[in-house]
Amino acid sequence: MGGWLAGAWLLARLPVPEAGPVGPDGLSVIIPARNEERSLPHLLDSLAAQTHRPLEVIVVDDHSSDGTAGVAARGGARVLAGADLPEGWTGKTWACHQGARAATGAILVFLDADVRLAPPALALLAAEHHRHGGLVSVQPYHVVERPYERLSAVANVASLMGTGAFTGPPRRAPAMAFGPCMVIGTADYRRIGGHAHPAVRPLVTEDIGVARRCRQEGVPVRLLVGGGAVRFRMYPGGVATLVEGWTKGLAYGARHSPAPAGALTALWVTGAVLGAVDGLSALCRRKAAGGLWYAAWVAQMAWHFRRVGRFGWATAAAYPVPLGAFMVLTARSALRRATGRPPRWRGRTAPLS
Repeated sequence: MGGWLAGAWLLARLPVPEAGPVGPDGLSVIIPARNEERSLPHLLDSLAAQTHRPLEVIVVDDHSSDGTAGVAARGGARVLAGADLPEGWTGKTWACHQGARAATGAILVFLDADVRLAPPALALLAAEHHRHGGLVSVQPYHVVERPYERLSAVANVASLMGTGAFTGPPRRAPAMAFGPCMVIGTADYRRIGGHAHPAVRPLVTEDIGVARRCRQEGVPVRLLVGGGAVRFRMYPGGVATLVEGWTKGLAYGARHSPAPAGALTALWVTGAVLGAVDGLSALCRRKAAGGLWYAAWVAQMAWHFRRVGRFGWATAAAYPVPLGAFMVLTARSALRRATGRPPRWRGRTAPLS
């Protein structure tokens, strides 16, 4: 029961961007891109349809082996050919740094290439930044197209829970951010040292590093979920990319989760496991009480899944499958970290952080 109640409390509020006055300063959109010729056109098309047009769109081509640079140029973006990767950096932090250095806007908007924006999205993000200042970061709503992508359902929910930003009181400044969408004033970005700061540049989870630097420098951090405004399709390249992607971040993110949120998330996961074992066992024995308990967990999973992505009732009904995937991926991530095996992403070995 405690695990079920923990889940109901942990995601009690999921704020989405709200309409409001749009700041007058120009937005520089920076997109680090490595082999993104398939995803990038969707993002560039959505940027071209914005009601609040950015001052500039900069695509940093991070040594792609496909047609990323050509796609970006045809989409109207300013294309920067990434310089050679220096020692001690990850590809994404180096690409973001180069894009920020070339940007001229007063507000920097970092977007992953697989993000898609509804027409009012930039206006909403600009309004949130105008209202709150500091770093505004959005976890995109997860759009699912292939069955294997549903394996990310529980991992998505647990990642949001672990930030501690979507719970009831007591609240504290988030210790994390969401790398697919980050909005920060240029002055604040320089104040924290940006992606070039020694505590950020070697991280495969650079979003956590940026959020930590904001906290250290007194720059406020506000976390949101994308809802209908900011969406993405996570790991469309197949099961291998899903495994690689979650492996690189789960253990590191768990280490930096605020203690109360981390403990409650662990309680929720434990309760979900017990609910699955007890409920399915009771169903096999045709025990009504066990079936009702399992149904209660299915209902909560459906509620969570609907708020973070388009996973559907079928995924909730079979929640032990994505729950098992989350546990295996977390164990894999922790094991690689404990044994000193650096994570890999986009064909590169990242420095241990």
